[in-house]
Amino acid sequence: MAEVKQAEQKFRKTESGKRLTQLMTEEYTALHRRAGEGAFVVWIAIIVPAEIFSGFKNVVFAVPESHAALSAAKGVGMLQCEKAEAAGYSMDICSYARIDLGTALSGGKDSPTFGLPRPHLLVSNNNNCSLLAKWFDVYHREWGVPHFLIDVPFCYEGQKDRDRAYITAQYRDLIKTVEQLSGQTFDLDRVREALRTTREATRHYKRFIDCAAARPSGITAFDSFVQMAPLLTSRGRPGIDRHFAMLADETEERMRSGLFPVPGERYRLFWDSIAPWHQLRKMSARLAGLDANIVAASYTSCVGSHEGSYELLQSYDGGDPLEALARAQNFSVCPYGLNLRVNAMTRAARHYGIDGFVFASNRSCKVYSIMQMDCLRTVSRDLGIPVVMIDVDHADVRTYSEEGAFTRIEALLERIDAARQRAG
Repeated sequence: MAEVKQAEQKFRKTESGKRLTQLMTEEYTALHRRAGEGAFVVWIAIIVPAEIFSGFKNVVFAVPESHAALSAAKGVGMLQCEKAEAAGYSMDICSYARIDLGTALSGGKDSPTFGLPRPHLLVSNNNNCSLLAKWFDVYHREWGVPHFLIDVPFCYEGQKDRDRAYITAQYRDLIKTVEQLSGQTFDLDRVREALRTTREATRHYKRFIDCAAARPSGITAFDSFVQMAPLLTSRGRPGIDRHFAMLADETEERMRSGLFPVPGERYRLFWDSIAPWHQLRKMSARLAGLDANIVAASYTSCVGSHEGSYELLQSYDGGDPLEALARAQNFSVCPYGLNLRVNAMTRAARHYGIDGFVFASNRSCKVYSIMQMDCLRTVSRDLGIPVVMIDVDHADVRTYSEEGAFTRIEALLERIDAARQRAG
């Protein structure tokens, strides 16, 4: 445990961490304030293009998944889950959904942000999380709130032109729906500006996570988990591009100064799953005590990328912003077919110099976990890189065994050592 305590000293909040806390506090405060002043409130899934709502002067959006992740990170995930379960919702459904439902059922009690303002419109999609459509349907039934579902074709290869046109047409229907419900006029130029801001913010975020390619890595994947938050809750809003530029600059400067999260880094690992929000600091510190670093993750490395790639999408060039947003609709790993997932992992393994893969089988997220066993076997066979699978839930700590997980992770490190010895 001495090693863990020493490692924890290395994870004191940086200036960018403090700035992130301030940014997120201001974001949730402004959300509640504007809702109280009469703004039209939309709840969206994380993959829904939030930039569209920048086209209206008095529309605000909230992201229940991000709020659930924050709740889990702040230690109230289990409490909110239990509220939902007491109301009859199964423990087998997504813990994000249970946290959100528990929060809503109790009027925001115990939430780190006092919950979310009640929506006037719900917008989900079916390519990233099939359960989320059913989750939003609960509020549609209970509160009588309209629910707009974006139908996005699953991708087994790069996005087809007809699919992009199909998605773009639905965006136009969504805009008409908001106009009718809110009584506001849509301005496409405002979306163009928001998209430019998002693309610039994403470019700097990619520069930040690319610090993981250095040896030792300039970041941990846990850093990228935390810092991705504004790309979900604040996309398109003025200021987030500056935040990510400062984040990347600060990280690169720390590396030049010889400051690394795991200075004795011997094992470079890759994480395949959603972030274990309830374990971020503890898991990161314990890994550092073993000279191990989860340097990258499929959950964050894919942000802003084409299907099956970690390379940044081309910067917005001023064309149709709705079509550009449709092109990025599949930036999450969840809509990928098996070949795309394996292709993305192969690219990551080579780019980041990965020694081992940690596949975190997620009790809550069936969409993320369903292909993991096939990915594990393929990566192990084709790349010859040691792999391990652990059990976790991204937001419900009750289904996670720290000792069970680390027994397997430590066995993975031993296999990496053995592979190195065989290689001479």
